[in-house]
Amino acid sequence: MRKRIVALAALLVLTGCGSDDPVKPAPVPPSPQGGGVSGSVTVLAAASLTESFTRIGKDFEAANPGAKVSFSFGGSSGLATQITSGAPADVFASASPATMTTVIDAGDGASAPATFVKNQLVIAVPKGNPKGVSSLAALARPDLKVALCAGQVPCGAAAKKALAAANVKVTPVTQEQDVRAALAKVKLGEVDAALVYRTDARAAAADVDGVEFPESAKAINDYPIVALKNAANPAAAAVFVAYVQSEPAQKVLADAGFQKP
Repeated sequence: MRKRIVALAALLVLTGCGSDDPVKPAPVPPSPQGGGVSGSVTVLAAASLTESFTRIGKDFEAANPGAKVSFSFGGSSGLATQITSGAPADVFASASPATMTTVIDAGDGASAPATFVKNQLVIAVPKGNPKGVSSLAALARPDLKVALCAGQVPCGAAAKKALAAANVKVTPVTQEQDVRAALAKVKLGEVDAALVYRTDARAAAADVDGVEFPESAKAINDYPIVALKNAANPAAAAVFVAYVQSEPAQKVLADAGFQKP
């Protein structure tokens, strides 16, 4: 498995996945004997990936005993700004192509990004759905307090697209900077509903219910990942990107509710 992942990482870096992306690929240094990689890998990842990537990071370390993965989770737009401002990182995993484009257009990608999962919105409501929310149109009810993600972050852009598809106008009481903050408002009882990713509602199933709605199919987000040009550990960064696309990692993501790309 290690040799296949290293080989795939080298291929991703050298070919850029067949994309027309203008960023020149960065060479991958020879892997340590035995096919593993070592050293620290710093990954900036969308907040909705928190549980899945934490598990994947542990599995990656087990497969590469000399490696240590550290994560910073947050809103994808904010993470992209950190990267383009020079924050040290080896890998970026975004919740939308738009925020990834910010990084690639700035010349900070080591190769073309690869889409590794998709995600879809649901309506998060307190356990038992006390206000009886059953559709996206219900969020326009004047008796409901609704939280949305801010428009510049991927969950906010997806919510805007879904609401437009349903011709529903919602006036949120709060707009949050990442999906976990919007979900927290529901968990704390500060709002009656929030538009969040299906995976986030599933991760918080002890506290919230996720109400599916058909318009979410018109606002599915692709999640791209890329090794960064200025990575302190480019070999491990490329191998981590490849590992996220491997069968074991994809199973973790599928179990969390993510869809295949």
